[in-house]
Amino acid sequence: MAILVKICGITTADAADAVVRAGGDFAGLMFHPKSPRNVAPPQAMALAERMRGRVRLVAVMSDPADEALDAMIRAVKPDLVQLHGAETAQRVGAIRSRFGVPVMKVISVATADDLAGIAAYEDAADLLMFDAKAPAGATREGGHGTAFDWQILRGRQFLKPWLLAGGLNAENVARAICACEAPGVDVSSGVETAPGKKSPEMIAAFVSAARNAQYGAAA
Repeated sequence: MAILVKICGITTADAADAVVRAGGDFAGLMFHPKSPRNVAPPQAMALAERMRGRVRLVAVMSDPADEALDAMIRAVKPDLVQLHGAETAQRVGAIRSRFGVPVMKVISVATADDLAGIAAYEDAADLLMFDAKAPAGATREGGHGTAFDWQILRGRQFLKPWLLAGGLNAENVARAICACEAPGVDVSSGVETAPGKKSPEMIAAFVSAARNAQYGAAA
């Protein structure tokens, strides 16, 4: 089974083209004012049209109000909405039902205890993502380039497809995949030369390394 690869925080045409050229499965557009990868609506619309039909477009939001969701979905027409805040399972299900767009819910992980309520999210979401919990005092949930113990996920079976995120790069992604048998991975800061500055070469290297990972290899 091919590993799914998502490149998140696309802000430029060069980065968008690099995701397509490398064969990425998902490209994420960030709608979070405090993120260095935040995109304004006109920029998001242009990037979405550039990639549409070539990768699955993911709109990343954190605890969005219905009004903001409605405006973004109308403008960008994403294939998926990624919820990266403190959304409850009930809220995830309500968004999925109201807007008719598949939803990916991010679960922040530091210890195995953070997976205790996962069953409710499996019912509510179409996909899951497991990301490292943000450091204390952080102003945003993701994009910090930190990892959690991948072994927490090893041997666990989930009802929905899932992606591993947090501190991944071309050097460690194969090891991470093997450590927890992740069916997919997500990267943002790990393919950047500076916050928000994607490197086409780093994107290509990450996708290649993820696709060449083999389950059962030494973790």
